[in-house]
Amino acid sequence: MKAEIIEQVEALKRGTVEIFSEQELAQRLSEAAGQGRPLRVKLGMDPTAPDIHLGHTVVLRKLRQFQDFGHKAVLIIGDYTARIGDPTGQNTTRPMLGGEQIEANARTYFEQAGRILDMSEDKLEIRYNSEWLAGLKLADVIRLTASMTVARMLERDTFELRYKKGDPIGVHEFLYPLMQGYDSVMIRSDVELGGTDQTFNNLVGRDLQRLDDQPPQIVITMPILVGLDGKDKMSKSKGNYIGVTDPPGQMFGKTMSIPDDLMDNYFTLLTDLPVERIAELTDPSRTHPKQAKVLLGK
Repeated sequence: MKAEIIEQVEALKRGTVEIFSEQELAQRLSEAAGQGRPLRVKLGMDPTAPDIHLGHTVVLRKLRQFQDFGHKAVLIIGDYTARIGDPTGQNTTRPMLGGEQIEANARTYFEQAGRILDMSEDKLEIRYNSEWLAGLKLADVIRLTASMTVARMLERDTFELRYKKGDPIGVHEFLYPLMQGYDSVMIRSDVELGGTDQTFNNLVGRDLQRLDDQPPQIVITMPILVGLDGKDKMSKSKGNYIGVTDPPGQMFGKTMSIPDDLMDNYFTLLTDLPVERIAELTDPSRTHPKQAKVLLGK
């Protein structure tokens, strides 16, 4: 295997949790290089809220890294799946959003994602999954659901917990991972990125691509950025977030409140600093935590 492919794999591995699988990634990169084509790297975003925070940027930065290596980012705006709402990590069924709210949220997503991604036409393709999901007939939906068992759905932590507690699970929520997986089939993705909480959904995409006689996408999972409270996933609803549109002074102030023991995580996921430099900045015996936060805040 060419040295440039090995270097690319090593760079893309940085900050990831799991790659399904690393060997497949190297092989797909090598094949694409031989064919003179870019990989199609998918990231799905449901516009369920109007703002992007630093937690969202972890996976956006990885997507940008693929762009910088010459590959094509395919940003899926889940305007159709947002009507269901991703059940991941939810103890109750999400309320369904209206079309106008989804459209307004999607517009702000574009503007904010543009601060990180290369928005040029040859590097980015933007698709709405209503393009193909809205036209599905009942026979198509039955075919999709036939590829999945209830037992496998209940393997998801979210559903398993609710089932054991006797809390309701909407049948429509079972459709969510199938629809997200179907997105991968329709855009013929080579790679899908997502947080660790999206692993189940992304692996469903691999299964559906196999059923469609497509090469299964490589799934790369990224860590969930812990919020300013040092406990929970960064979330606007929990108030433990730093928004990408926060005023500079407010963003800096929030950065200074990051728990000291999370600084390694923040530097690794939100900067391109070398590993050695991060080790130096997050070692209290070499750098005071306040100095490290000032640097991160800048």
